[in-house]
Amino acid sequence: MARKIKIPNEHLKRFARAEQRRAQNTRSKRKYYLIVCEGAKTEPNYFEGLKQDLPKGVLTAFQIDVEGTGRNTMSLIDEAIRLKGVYEMQTNRPIDKLWTVFDRDSFSANDFNNAVMRCKNATPEIGCAWSNEAFELWYLLHFHYYNNVMSRREYQRLIEENLKPVVGDGYRYQKNSTEMYTLLKEHGSIENAIRNANRLASNYQGREDYANHNPGTMVHKLVEELLSLKDQAH
Repeated sequence: MARKIKIPNEHLKRFARAEQRRAQNTRSKRKYYLIVCEGAKTEPNYFEGLKQDLPKGVLTAFQIDVEGTGRNTMSLIDEAIRLKGVYEMQTNRPIDKLWTVFDRDSFSANDFNNAVMRCKNATPEIGCAWSNEAFELWYLLHFHYYNNVMSRREYQRLIEENLKPVVGDGYRYQKNSTEMYTLLKEHGSIENAIRNANRLASNYQGREDYANHNPGTMVHKLVEELLSLKDQAH
């Protein structure tokens, strides 16, 4: 029977302190993303799906938190800045990139434009993944390029038209669904969505009247940034 070796307590304590320092150093080196969404469910569910689909190495190297607020435009920006402070205080580390996600919906052109400009002019700049009119435009761009103004009802109808042939005639779009990221990944194309969103953006090149960029979305900018973490995690 092998003789048990007794390790002195002071060695164990020193080892424990070294391990704690290593863990803290690893944690402090992780880049920290905070994504604050206007919607309480729709957008957070999509970005949680994307986050969980990233390789494990990405989530080791980067911390990504997603918050749904139920706030809109200017009040959303206020809430995002407040949450950034709360998260930094609780974790005792800085948030490297703050993103906001919101729609034009029925809000005034002035409110919408001011919210976008406030993000752009912030120091450091706040990421702004806006959609005009609604986040569902990003879903539709996974299937086709759409360049016509649509109502929320039309977004729903077209999402169903694109998905019914592959998931069944009984499919009905549910706004707060937790399955949209998976459905879009399996039956649409995120590469096409990014390409189509860029094509829409090119129609308004150099214009800052964001409320008139309809249809338009900058969701692809946030999606591209999250997907690029795969290369940075190695």
